[in-house]
Amino acid sequence: MDTKRIPLVNREISWLYFNDRVLQEAADPTVPLIDRIRFLAIFSSNLDEFYRVRVATLNRLANLNEKSKEILGYNPKKILNQIKNIVVKQERKFNNLYENIIVKQLAEEKIFLLDEKQLNVTRGTFVKNYFREKLLATLVPIMLEDGALLPELRDRAVYFFVKLTKNKKSRYALIEFPDNLSRFLVLPETNNLKFIILLDDIIRYSLEDIFFIFDHDSIEAYSIQLTRDAELDLDKEVSEKFVDALAKSLQKRKKGKPMRLLYDTDMPLDMLNHLVQKMGLNGESLIPGNRYHNFKNFISFPNVGRPELEYARNPQLAVDDLSFGKSLMGMIAKKDYMVSTPYQSFDYIIHFLREAAIDPKVKEISISVYRLAENSRVVHALINAAKNGKKVNCLVELRARFDEQNNIFWSGRLEEEGVNVVYGVPGYKVHSKICLVTRTEKGRAVHYACLSTGNFNEKTAQIYADHTLFTMNPKITADLVDVFKALNKNTLPKGMKNLIVSPIDSRPAIYKLVDNEIKNAKAGKKAYMILKMNSLADEQLIGKLYQASNAGVKIQLIIRGMCCLVAGMKDYSENISVISIVDKYLEHARVHIYCNGGKELIYLTSADFMSRNIDNRVEVGFPIYDEALRKEVRDMIDLQLLDNTKSREISATNSNKYHKTKSATPHRAQVEIYDYLKHKNK
Repeated sequence: MDTKRIPLVNREISWLYFNDRVLQEAADPTVPLIDRIRFLAIFSSNLDEFYRVRVATLNRLANLNEKSKEILGYNPKKILNQIKNIVVKQERKFNNLYENIIVKQLAEEKIFLLDEKQLNVTRGTFVKNYFREKLLATLVPIMLEDGALLPELRDRAVYFFVKLTKNKKSRYALIEFPDNLSRFLVLPETNNLKFIILLDDIIRYSLEDIFFIFDHDSIEAYSIQLTRDAELDLDKEVSEKFVDALAKSLQKRKKGKPMRLLYDTDMPLDMLNHLVQKMGLNGESLIPGNRYHNFKNFISFPNVGRPELEYARNPQLAVDDLSFGKSLMGMIAKKDYMVSTPYQSFDYIIHFLREAAIDPKVKEISISVYRLAENSRVVHALINAAKNGKKVNCLVELRARFDEQNNIFWSGRLEEEGVNVVYGVPGYKVHSKICLVTRTEKGRAVHYACLSTGNFNEKTAQIYADHTLFTMNPKITADLVDVFKALNKNTLPKGMKNLIVSPIDSRPAIYKLVDNEIKNAKAGKKAYMILKMNSLADEQLIGKLYQASNAGVKIQLIIRGMCCLVAGMKDYSENISVISIVDKYLEHARVHIYCNGGKELIYLTSADFMSRNIDNRVEVGFPIYDEALRKEVRDMIDLQLLDNTKSREISATNSNKYHKTKSATPHRAQVEIYDYLKHKNK
């Protein structure tokens, strides 16, 4: 099928409608109030990253000639205009939701967000004392004298643009918010009433204390936030020079080209014009916002009210028969196990590594890591293994976007402690989440494997829904030995018999699985696919799914994020349905189920159906062979397909309509998966 002619949704537009689903959660009255605020924070943080990366890329492409646009398949300038129109509407929805709904509902809970004009004498004194003790020394305004160049504003930092007026003459200043203090100050309670004030309003309340040396009749202050281009311009050579170049590029990222200026819509036009002129911005970069920017800080909004204002934290479940009090490798030697975080504890992965670190029979540990926690227990286990004389090989992907600095730190620490740190393959990111432990048993080397759809990161494992497989099945471990052999030599793995490994083997392996369904459908046999992933954007794979649909293969897709495939279109996708689940946990697992003539094949993988995952990254997909685990994966996917509470239909209209099923009974997959695992593991 010619992919140039197939129906596709532009990936940036599709992503914006995914972020709109996050905004839907903030608007959902059944979501606890504090968590609705946190969904607003996630929406805002997502949008920041979108501008720093995707809009930055489109801006670079906007000056291409017509022939280049033909190759791209779209006009970047046209897409940029569409993005702005959608974002402005979403920002309006966001502002209305926060100011007219969330704040009022907080008040109904006797929680009041006060601004600088609502402080009585007692609370005003409390705020002034806090300001003088904690804030004043950190605030040094930058005076913007006539003719002087505007200083480089830091990426995503919040500033006040200040105007002081005396006898109709004005002077301007900038105040940068400190980023090492909480955004929220809880004020003393009165008559069971709770009060919170934002850092922004504490500064507004204390402007006179900052500008006391200037004679003025009035002071005005309005918040602004600049989002910059976050892409890195790097030599692709993987070496010590690369690490140095990456560190330098991270410094440059802070001064990337301005992509978006978010400004308070209450700012007078003369101030906005003065600012835009000083910064040399164009109109496309301006996005009207509300009084408070950098809303991602609201992820830590304090709950000073009832516990019910937040989602209840379910106790993490045990994995049946997998005990912390016994040798995990001893249990894995008998059968495969699967851990489904966050329903079940990530501590099993830590326990596996700790056991490997102290077991005298373990000789070698190989692992690839992409995003590590700030105080990583994974790293500590690897360091202890090295101290205990094990050979430890750790592939650290330095180019994990926005985690580069953290990964540079950990790679240095690992090297200092005697771990053999590998930086991957030149020109390719290593995105796989794999670990192999080599142990001597009865005079020969045997292998224990841990493979995951998500990062070896104990922090994100609290909110990311992923699956991790423990196995010593030789079909998997033999391939994994070859994968690590290649990676440790900075080469690409290929020719695996059972694993599906990008970038060399993935595309042909997936095509073979899809072609098998097409062949069975044409032969009149039952044929279907259920594919769950974060994103679907690769045009060739979409073309292949259209081909399968036209052959009569039933395809059910569960796509959390962007989806460029258009479902339900005549002559293309009449047998394809797409849903997206956005709920309490981030759906992060990638699961592939193929009918295979009635002998279902089930794979878990670290890869989405995006060109970068298939062609430009090292990814590992792994089959589930154990029958009990196959049933467990299938049951959980079936619960997601039943979801009619947090599931949305993804269609050409991008309306994010809630998915309705035949069942009149409400089904919410994440709740039912927890109950399923709880019951199963009793």
